[in-house]
Order: sequence, then structure tokens, then C-alpha cells
Amino acid sequence: MNTVDLRYMSLLLFFSWVVFGLVGCDSQPQLTATSAVKSAGVIYHGGDIVTMAGGSLDQPEAVVEQGGKIVFIGTLAEAARGFAKASNFELKGKTLMPGFIEPHVHPSIAALVLPNEIIAPYDWVFPNVTKKGVRDPAGYKKRLEESINRNNARESTDSNSLFMIWGYHQLWHGDLSRELLNRLAPNQPVAVIHRSFHEIFFNDRAIDLIGLNAEEFKDNPQVNWEKGHFFESGWMNIAPRVVPFLAGSQKYMLGLDLMSQLIQKNGITTIAEPGSGTDFKAELGLLNHYMAQQPPFNVYLIASGTKLYRNFGDNQKAMELIDRLPSKYNTSNLQFLPKQVKLFADGAIYSQLMQMKDGYLDGHHGEWMTPLEDLTQQITDYWRGDYKVHIHANGDKGIQQVIETVTALQQSDPRQDHRLTLHHMGYFDDQQAAQIANLGIEASVNPFYLWALADKYAEFGLGEERAHNLVRIKSLTDRNVPVSFHSDFSMAPIEPLTLVWTAVNRIASEGIAYSPDQKIDVYTALKAVTISAARTINLEHEIGSIEIGKQANFVILENNPMRVEPQEIKDIEVYGTVFKGKLNIPISN
Repeated sequence: MNTVDLRYMSLLLFFSWVVFGLVGCDSQPQLTATSAVKSAGVIYHGGDIVTMAGGSLDQPEAVVEQGGKIVFIGTLAEAARGFAKASNFELKGKTLMPGFIEPHVHPSIAALVLPNEIIAPYDWVFPNVTKKGVRDPAGYKKRLEESINRNNARESTDSNSLFMIWGYHQLWHGDLSRELLNRLAPNQPVAVIHRSFHEIFFNDRAIDLIGLNAEEFKDNPQVNWEKGHFFESGWMNIAPRVVPFLAGSQKYMLGLDLMSQLIQKNGITTIAEPGSGTDFKAELGLLNHYMAQQPPFNVYLIASGTKLYRNFGDNQKAMELIDRLPSKYNTSNLQFLPKQVKLFADGAIYSQLMQMKDGYLDGHHGEWMTPLEDLTQQITDYWRGDYKVHIHANGDKGIQQVIETVTALQQSDPRQDHRLTLHHMGYFDDQQAAQIANLGIEASVNPFYLWALADKYAEFGLGEERAHNLVRIKSLTDRNVPVSFHSDFSMAPIEPLTLVWTAVNRIASEGIAYSPDQKIDVYTALKAVTISAARTINLEHEIGSIEIGKQANFVILENNPMRVEPQEIKDIEVYGTVFKGKLNIPISN
């Protein structure tokens, strides 16, 4: 395969957003899919079994899996009598729960990031290495220079290789510019991707390599040509031209392997990617290649109405295409979710480009990822088309725009159980939570924003009141709004128990607990990574709880999250997962 082919493959992989490498695992013989059939199933017992069914804790003695399905829940004596030929799996005091569900993750973005250079404000822990964080401008520039010099020594003969560094954030790392990158790398193409993945900076060599020119961006308000800075749609629109220079096949495959290990290590058996790309025939060929290796998780895709609108300029044509996707491309473990679509409202919270009602302390302004007229029309068309609509919205002004649009639609075109879901929801107030509940809007939030951003955003941009009340989950759960958690990896570690820990304790990065009135109980938080996460993607009748007839997808934990101290939840080890009846042990175990 030549260089052009490799770059084309990398481009397609990037815009599939969901691609995985095969993960090695050790399986106990009595728990393989084949032997489960021979032994008429498996009885799980001897530890806590947390079903996540119903509104309160339910812990039966035994669960029986047969043919990848849950066929019995009850006492051990009844299980032994009814399934005399079944194998036994003794939990030995461990805890069995429904497999964790990630309803919003971008694994191929992470696969692009993971094998490249990472210089972020906080440590990033991978299966084989920890990339240390740096939190001051001088330290960042030193690491940046060292990293560029190391890469220059490795790549000295390849001037067509674009060196990528991910994790920059201006509030920790200071100002970044094309001029600085030119000084550090006068002969080497360099791209620095912001912590949010919604911004990118280039030096001159990178701009020349990619073939960008000032004239084509002179009227784009989301491009600062002098600084080599492209953000929000300014970056997203050029991504197809950039990605082929970022990813070689060998490095990309390493990233996919790391991503797959992280999924399994953290007890996840289902992921969903809201916002899948647009070149479906090519993407699905690549995705099927990876998923045919049968990794121990399912992948669900939600098409991006925003990207399709850019292609067609017509929401109806986009809907016609989306409606054809499941029948045309679905396989047993890789599926487009029918009648679901992803849209984008305002900018990224990590960039402080979310739209805020009261603005920012320093006077800068947020950005819209979709022009308001287009956003309103997209929501309206998909609402009237009877779609479940997922909307990326971060700031209270962005969220308010969605609330007002849905309010008007409930008057003109009322829908019951529409399940329109706001994703991320960095900052909103209690009054908006009440409006959300009254309108039947649902939520998939990222609790990690509080841990990562509250301390710094209290000082810069938002002020204490807003920063300390990021992601006010209890305002939603007290009103019975269905709430799931997601990492939006790599916006947070792909660790469901870390998300639970953050929501329960509301502790930020400096160790200070904020807004204690927004803490939620452990059981409610666990629902957000199991049954409520399944509801976010309309799959709560198939996965998300241990109930008869559902898929036998479990996570086995060394400790019961309901029995440990709340501050210990994130440190609970994952022993393994059971996916469709087969036990999978992470490589690190």
C-alpha cells in the first residue's frame, strides 16, 4: 500500500469515529460462548449481584445466562434445580452488574491522539504508560520544544510528516501562536490540537504541507490566519484535508489497540458514537473489518445531521439517507440506530467557546457550531420527522436556544416520549432544569467537567458561582429527568466509575468539593452508566440492567460500589466483563 493509500485509509478511519483493534483476553473455558451452550448455560453466584432494575437496589442470589441471554434471576437453590446441567461461576465475593454503557464516545479520535504526543494539564493514564500533565506556561513551552526536537531527530528525513501534539489549553499553558511554532520548528510541519479537539494551531511548514492559503479563509470568523488558529467549524471544515497527514497506518493501529484495551479495562460492553461521518460505504467497510474480529463490545452509530446538511444543503435528503443506513449497513455488532440523529449547537466547554447568557469575565464571546437559523430548522425538521434528536449543547445560552425551539414545537407539533437529548450540558441553571423536565427533554452529561475545569474556570471566564455549579445533575434527577453519563473520550477518561465518583462527590482537581446540594446518591449515579445510558440510545429493553430476556452483558467488579466509601468508587478494580455469555479478562489483569 503506498503513502496515498495509507493517508486515504486514515482519513476514512477518522471520519468513521468508531474503529477498534482486536484486544487479547484470557477466558475461563467454562465461560466461552461454545461451552455455555454445551453446558446449558452458566450460573453466576457467590457475590453481590446488582441488577439495576427498578428504582432501588435489587440483589438476587443467582443469575443464569444461556445462549448469551439472561434466562433466570432468583435464589441459588432455584437456579441449581432449574438448570442442573449449567456451569457454575463462583464470584468469590466480587460484584456482578450490567456491563457499563458509554452513550457518547469518539474512539477513533482517541485512537488518533493516544499514540501521538500528549501534553495536557493533567496526567493521562494508559495501559502501558502515564503521560504526565503540565500546568504552567513555562513548563508547557519547555515540553513542547523537547517534544518537537525529539520528533525532529526521529523524522529528520521525512518533511511530509505532520507532527501532532494534543492537550494544549490556554488557561494553563498561556498563549500559543503560529509564530511560536515557527521558532520551535522552522523546518518541521507541526500541528497542536487543543484539549477540546475543537481547535488546532499550525506553523508555516504545516500550512504549506496541507495546502492552505489565506484567501480562502479571509471571511471566516472562526479562523485566525495570522496565528495559524482554526476553531469550531473553521477547524472541522478543514479536517478532511488535515487528517491524512496526521495518521500513518502503523501508529493509527497502535492507537486503536490502546483504545480497545481501555474499553475492556473499564468494564464497558456497549458504546455509542453520536455524530458518525458521511462517507458510509467506505467507512462501514473499514468498521466491519475491525468488528469482524468480534471484540467484546457492541458499537452503535448515530448519523450527524449537521455534517449531512453540509453535504446536501437539505435536511430532507439527509433524512432519506439516514433512514436507509440500518438496512444497508448493520451487522450483528455494528449498527446504525434507526431514526436517531446528532446535531450541534454551541462551542466546546474546554475552549470556553460555549455560549453563555451572561458572557465571560474577560469579555470574549462564545461560538455557535451551527448558525442559529440552520440549527432551528434542523431541530424542527427532525422533530417533525419523528426522530430522536441528540444535540451537543454546553452553555446556558446554547441550551436555552434548544429549550425555546422545543417549546415552540410542542405547541405546533406536540410529541409524547420524543426523548430529545441534550449532550454535555456544561452549565445550566435550576430554572432551565425545570423547563427541561416540563418539555420531556432528556440529558446525557459529562460530570468530569466539574473535576477538570471548576477550579480554573472560577478564576478565569466564568467566576465562582457558575464554575462551582458546572453540570448540576441533581437539579435534573430531582425532577425525574432521565440522565446518563458519558466521557466524550478523550474529553474525559473512558472510566464510568470515575464519572460516577465525580457525580457522587463533586470534588474538583484541587481536592475541593463544590456545590454539595448537587451531589447525587450512588444508585442514581450507577443508573447513569447502565440502564439510563441504555435509554439514551433507546436500547433499555435490550441492555442496561440484569433482567430476563436481556443480553448477558455484565461487568465483574472487585468491590460493590454501593458498599464502599463514596470517595473510593473510582478506585474499584474491574475484574472482567461478560459479553454475550463470554468472559473477557483485561490484559492488565
